[in-house]
Amino acid sequence: MKKKKVLVIDDERGFTKMVKLNLEASGDYEVKIQNNSLDALQTAIEFQPDVILLDVIMPDLEGPDVVYQIKNNEVLKNTPVIFITANITREEVEAQEGYIGGHAFLAKPGSIDELIACIEKQIKSHP
Repeated sequence: MKKKKVLVIDDERGFTKMVKLNLEASGDYEVKIQNNSLDALQTAIEFQPDVILLDVIMPDLEGPDVVYQIKNNEVLKNTPVIFITANITREEVEAQEGYIGGHAFLAKPGSIDELIACIEKQIKSHP
């Protein structure tokens, strides 16, 4: 079975390493990390992920700016993006049924099971 490709864009190196280790341990995912938001678009173009996990607050370019670049790129425009942030609570996300402003959101910290469920849902809804 082909592994699903996940790009994690977050300036917190410890967080991205933890996500990579946990997702790859499942055996279902190939994970690439980008800790510099200025390089996010180029990394996404080169990696061609099935889904992108994206922090909201980062130095240089914030998550919404990165999404703007992605959605305006012909190659990436249909790639699902899941925002991951510590700036909202799990309760706030649940109250919005996992979506804020039309984008999937997960609160940090969350469980690996929640993350995998959200990734799978986004991949299935974006053929």
